[in-house]
Amino acid sequence: MNSLRIFIAGASGTLGRRLVPQLVARGHQVTGTTRSHSDVLRSLGAEPVVVDPLDRAALTAAVVAAKPDVVVHQLTALSDVANMRNFDKTFAVTNRLRTEGTDNLLAAARAAGVERLVWQSYAGWPYARQGDAVKAEDAPLDPTPPDDARESLDAIKHLEAVVTEAGGTVLRYGGFYGPGTSIAEDGEHATLLRKRKFPVGGNGAGVWSLVHIDDAAAATVAAIERGTPGIFNVVDDAPAPASELIPGLAAALGAPPPRHVPGWLVRLAAGAQALSMMTRTRGASNAKAKRELGWLPQHTWKDVGSSGAAPRNSLGAA
Repeated sequence: MNSLRIFIAGASGTLGRRLVPQLVARGHQVTGTTRSHSDVLRSLGAEPVVVDPLDRAALTAAVVAAKPDVVVHQLTALSDVANMRNFDKTFAVTNRLRTEGTDNLLAAARAAGVERLVWQSYAGWPYARQGDAVKAEDAPLDPTPPDDARESLDAIKHLEAVVTEAGGTVLRYGGFYGPGTSIAEDGEHATLLRKRKFPVGGNGAGVWSLVHIDDAAAATVAAIERGTPGIFNVVDDAPAPASELIPGLAAALGAPPPRHVPGWLVRLAAGAQALSMMTRTRGASNAKAKRELGWLPQHTWKDVGSSGAAPRNSLGAA
């Protein structure tokens, strides 16, 4: 694989910090944006650029100066993922980064003459809440999302539409687990599980798809190197209903069994989207990413709290 010059917007985030070392180890040159973590990015082997992604002129100048072969979007702004009482409010800044930030970064890529684009999206809940329990990328997204998730789904739809129209690659990541995430030995959700404050709500039939943070980074490396356009679910091999997954995570982390609470209480305490995720969401299939990106996840969420199985080659035959 020839060395690529890669510009990552949001390189100091949770995924970016796992992605940059993998790219550097494969001989690529990485420029990464940050608002306040220049030293962190430099220590990982990237050239840091301090820039606000919502400032189009400044972002364009940064991309043009970097002269990249590939532009990557990993922009989020999530500081309290354990608090979902108002889903759209929690994701408000991330939604701006998925809409305005996407438009700014695409404009910057065009100005720099970059055609290879890799963008972060999400597979954790946007599929229509009917039909198959586990869905492929061509399945429709939810036409009637809960009221408190409409803005967030609209932002995802905008991102995916404009990036695919530009011939880019969209990676629909599952919920992250592993080092530096909320589902880790010292993560927010692990703390809630140990305190029995992360209950199973309603019938727990909502299917969740997660992905280890290092597997997500490896899939991103594959997408960057292959330049295959389209939408890909990036999830592990173990989609599961909340009624199985939450107790399983608790057991893996050495936490007590979670409580079970009625659906009406979930809605009252955490909103309509939280209830939907507990009872109606659909999972995602990773078959396309395995087939077309040559990627294989090394972990499942059942490995949380342990070293897990022996690692496989996460780039498959690539």
